[in-house]
Amino acid sequence: MKALITGASSGIGKDMAKYLDTLGYDLILVARRRDRLEELSKELHNQVQIYDCDLRKQEEVYKLYYAVKDEGIDFLINNAGFGLFGETFETDLERELEMIDVNIKAVHILTKLFLKDFVDNDNGRILNVASSAGFMAGPKLNTYYATKNYVLRFSTAIYEELRQRKSNVHISVLCPGPVNTEFNKVAKGGFAIKGLDSKQVAKYAIDKSLKNKLVIVPSLLMKVGLFLNKISPMKLSLRVTYHIQSRKCK
Repeated sequence: MKALITGASSGIGKDMAKYLDTLGYDLILVARRRDRLEELSKELHNQVQIYDCDLRKQEEVYKLYYAVKDEGIDFLINNAGFGLFGETFETDLERELEMIDVNIKAVHILTKLFLKDFVDNDNGRILNVASSAGFMAGPKLNTYYATKNYVLRFSTAIYEELRQRKSNVHISVLCPGPVNTEFNKVAKGGFAIKGLDSKQVAKYAIDKSLKNKLVIVPSLLMKVGLFLNKISPMKLSLRVTYHIQSRKCK
């Protein structure tokens, strides 16, 4: 068994690597910060390969795939991503375009390329990390919410395509609420509610993915919140989300 994890240098990706290691998986760890990947590899017991890759650059995403496509990967985890707090008319456009490159384009490219291989072999598993933000619009964290909407809908549509052909390939999408990672530092904001423990989220996500769960929401509170958002009028939901995000912005 071998898994590839993007964004493995910290947070959920790092904790997924540690947990998969205990399950006997060999790992291919991907991130920009090679030094952190090397530190992580020393804590693991199974075979580990390291690739420092800037997922903001499309050519590097393709390069990564072609470098590892014959390595016998049967579990792809697209975890890398980041956010940016602020009003849409004030946030930096170039930073938002980088976010789209990482959160959408890299996920799309790797999912599509590995998916084709998995379907050809009728074996494989994909876990895409979205967010509870993927179910709604997000004033003051607008581009991030939009990217996670893409990941959620992209992944769930693939699920139905696979189901219709009775494929042995499986796809899941993780949609947590706030998690204690480096997200706040990068996005220049803070959570309005207490974040979940990254290790617990990582374990929950892997366990549910291995049981072929499609949409994974690792929090009862978030499940209730998403249900209430679903039945609320859109404009009310937007106002509520705006005020929640306003409490986060630094």
